[in-house]
Amino acid sequence: QAHVAESGGGSVQTGGSLKLVCTVFGVSSSDLCIGWFRQRPGKEREGVASFVGGGTISYADSVKGRFTISRDPAKNTAYLEMNNLKPEDTGMYYCAAESRFPECIRMQTTVIVGASASATEFQFWGQGKLVSVSS
Repeated sequence: QAHVAESGGGSVQTGGSLKLVCTVFGVSSSDLCIGWFRQRPGKEREGVASFVGGGTISYADSVKGRFTISRDPAKNTAYLEMNNLKPEDTGMYYCAAESRFPECIRMQTTVIVGASASATEFQFWGQGKLVSVSS
């Protein structure tokens, strides 16, 4: 059965860097749109970055210039590199994957406009990894 799982994350001080890895199981990641979402304390789950279609990348305004999403189809993985981390980046980070085109567009839009996303909105979700940034 297809699913995704995150690894990486952890704790870092302000200005530090962390990397998250999303591994796709049971289906080729090349057939999927990949998104990174986060849920910060007291807030709804929000889109952070997405990789849609043949290479359309989008970021939330709050992470532009600091976070980078990428993918390696040969390893069936996607990555989120996070630099210059701030305490407000603290939260649970989730990888989501989607095969249906309309939902891929919705994923992209969710990221761009900073909308919230429910845990059932896209086909595959990981369990989440904690990112903690101390001041």
